[in-house]
Amino acid sequence: MSLGSIVCFRCNEGFEVNEQIVNSGGEVWHQQCFVCAQCFRPFPDGIFFEFENRKYCEHDFHVLFAPCCAKCGEFIVGRVIKAMNNCWHPECFKCESCRTVLADVGFLRNAGRALCRDCNNRERAAGMDKYVCHKCKGIIDEGHIKYKGEAYHPYHFNCKNCSNELTTDAREVKGELYCLRCHDKMGIPICGACRRPIEERVVTALGKNWHVE
Repeated sequence: MSLGSIVCFRCNEGFEVNEQIVNSGGEVWHQQCFVCAQCFRPFPDGIFFEFENRKYCEHDFHVLFAPCCAKCGEFIVGRVIKAMNNCWHPECFKCESCRTVLADVGFLRNAGRALCRDCNNRERAAGMDKYVCHKCKGIIDEGHIKYKGEAYHPYHFNCKNCSNELTTDAREVKGELYCLRCHDKMGIPICGACRRPIEERVVTALGKNWHVE
C-alpha cells in the first residue's frame, strides 16, 4: 500500500512524505489527530481508553463513564459492586458492623445498612431476645445449650469425633468439642488444678499433670 492511498482515521486526509504516523490497532492517524475525543489533548504516556469507537484520556474517560465509589469517592475502574442504590469498589463494600468485605459473601439490608449474615443474625436475635448459635451463626428459635458463655443449637453441640450430642461435660481441645469418651481415647492429660485439658507443655508432680502456669 502506497503512502498516497493511506488516510488519517480521524480527518480522512492523507500524509506528507516523512510525516510521523501514529498506528493504533491497525488505524493510522496524524500525530496531531491522535488526541482525546473530549479534551482534544494528546494522551499522557500514550494511555487511552476506548468507548463506542472513540478514544479518551484516562481523566475524561473516568469523568464521563466510570462510576464513583460511594465509600471512598474515587472512580471505579474494573469490577463494580452495585448495591444499596450505589456503586462500590469491591474492597470498599463492607459490613457496617464488623467491616468484613461483602463483595463475594453477600449481604443483608438491615435498617438501611449492609450487614454480613452473621452480624444481621446477631442483631435480629438481640431484638427478639434470642441467641445465635456459636457454630452455625443462625438464630436459635427454641431451646439452646450454653457452654463457656456461648449458645448452641442442641443438634450443633456435638462431638467432633463421633458426632453425638454433647452435654455441658464436653471437653474442648484446640477449639473443637469432644465427648468424654472420645476425649479420653485421645490420651490428653487433664490439669490437676483446673481440670482443663493440657494441650501444650505438661508438668508432672505428685502423681498428677499440671499446666505450666
